[in-house]
Amino acid sequence: MSAAAPGTSKGAHSDAAAKKKKGPGALATAYLVIYNVVMTAGWLVIAVGLVRAYLARGSYHGLYYSIEKPLKFFQTGAILEILHCAVGIVPSSVVLTGFQVMSRVFLTWAVTHSVREVQSEDSVLLFVTAWTVTEIIRYSFYTFSLLNHLPYLIKWARYTFFIVLYPMGVTGELLTIYAALPYVQKTGLYSVTLPNKYNFSFDYYSFLILVMISYIPLFPQLYFHMIRQRKKVLGHIEDYSKVE
Repeated sequence: MSAAAPGTSKGAHSDAAAKKKKGPGALATAYLVIYNVVMTAGWLVIAVGLVRAYLARGSYHGLYYSIEKPLKFFQTGAILEILHCAVGIVPSSVVLTGFQVMSRVFLTWAVTHSVREVQSEDSVLLFVTAWTVTEIIRYSFYTFSLLNHLPYLIKWARYTFFIVLYPMGVTGELLTIYAALPYVQKTGLYSVTLPNKYNFSFDYYSFLILVMISYIPLFPQLYFHMIRQRKKVLGHIEDYSKVE
């Protein structure tokens, strides 16, 4: 294959770079800014609710009840992120985004909401706190990025806080699912037994155990992916500071 002329190659690379850097249109950008501002505000409401409830009660036990409704609303609202990827206004993987969003929605509704006995568990507060801080930072990051005015502090927080928050959230999620197992087994929640006209059976208890096991291969992959992203995004800035 013959090599392309320098001018042609440069022009092709410029066009490719322009297409790669091209973001959503003005209308889509305006919508995404509004969406991310609303989501940031929503998670701030949850954060304030947690702090106020703690100050009023003087204890962190049972704080879930003080933020139950906004948590369900804004965590479910994250499903729109899958749609954003699907229609192409956000250049992220539909599969990866879908997995991350639906895993949280699943824990919110199919575990914490459905098994009321676990709502007072400290593990629930553990993942709720991790989610809240993470989402405030994440949606702020997206908002300022869309406005092309991203403060370094938010960028740094986005690619640094996860080092603690991600394991913290995963620990809370696993402990909450584990706490739900006895109640699910006792009540047969969401399970389908034979015989039935569909000739189909489903054991929700076993399904939850499989969900817990799935964390073993998935968590390290996602965690170390974020570590690599941190080095990629913040590494050159730190290297530049050393030169200075």
